[in-house]
Amino acid sequence: MAQRTILNLLTTGLVALAAATLQAQEMNGFDLRGASIPADQIHAGGPPRDGIPSIDKPRFLPAALATFMRADDQVLGLVRNSVARAYPIRILNWHEVVNDRFGDEVVTLTFCPLCGTGVAFDGQVDGHALSFGVSGLLYNSDVLMYDRQTQSLWSQLLGQAISGPMKGRQLRMLPLTHTSWADWRQSHPATVILSTDTGASRAYGRDPYAGYDSSNQILFPLAFRSAGFHPKERVLGIQIGTIAKAYPFVELGKTSGVVTDQLGGTRLTIRFDRAAARATVHAADGRQLPGVVGYWFAWYTFHPDTKIFRAK
Repeated sequence: MAQRTILNLLTTGLVALAAATLQAQEMNGFDLRGASIPADQIHAGGPPRDGIPSIDKPRFLPAALATFMRADDQVLGLVRNSVARAYPIRILNWHEVVNDRFGDEVVTLTFCPLCGTGVAFDGQVDGHALSFGVSGLLYNSDVLMYDRQTQSLWSQLLGQAISGPMKGRQLRMLPLTHTSWADWRQSHPATVILSTDTGASRAYGRDPYAGYDSSNQILFPLAFRSAGFHPKERVLGIQIGTIAKAYPFVELGKTSGVVTDQLGGTRLTIRFDRAAARATVHAADGRQLPGVVGYWFAWYTFHPDTKIFRAK
């Protein structure tokens, strides 16, 4: 009888262990086996897959008709093929991914409210157009997207697929401007703006993350943390090759607004506007280059060896 009891306990324990292992290898219906990042560092954010709905058929309005916008509302501004579009943060907070097109060019516009990071990508990989959704999973508090064609998971701040058939593939970042609506409209008078007619019913006049940007709170575990700045200090993050550098807004605010720098052998110009809370990076010929504006904690946890700009 004792042997049978012990055998039953062992069997129950093995079944529970197998179930726990299976659960660790699968989250929100995504297979994490063989992921390029530790599976135990991937966390469920709360909503299920597509519980945060991507915008797959974006509609745009002329700037003059965007009566729901205030001058100081933040937008992500993108110019492709001589077309300027603005994507309000008040809408992106509820959707996080916009699958868009500029003529024949497929563009994926992403925003992670927990990291404050907006990143635009060329939506084609190996000549195949991908459509992205929100997985409901996070890595380093940053959104993990998935492509609907292969069910692969992609990290926004790595710009890389971390699991699935696309694992290891990279998305090409596009230059994006995080600024105020008034600033973007002034510099791009012909811009159009993403409409609140998204196909989903959301309270776009309410900020679901109110107070988060000024608090010390970080809701999910991080691989690396630094006490160098307030965790929500805004920074412009730039990566040239394997070299990364952060330009904190608090430091840029001590400058004239124009900073020249050398990074990885590349000469750069940083342009900063305190009133618009805008920071962009440009090549020697004036072209805007890809950069990431977001919270300090987010940039640091993905780039623990980052260099840091200090105003002289």
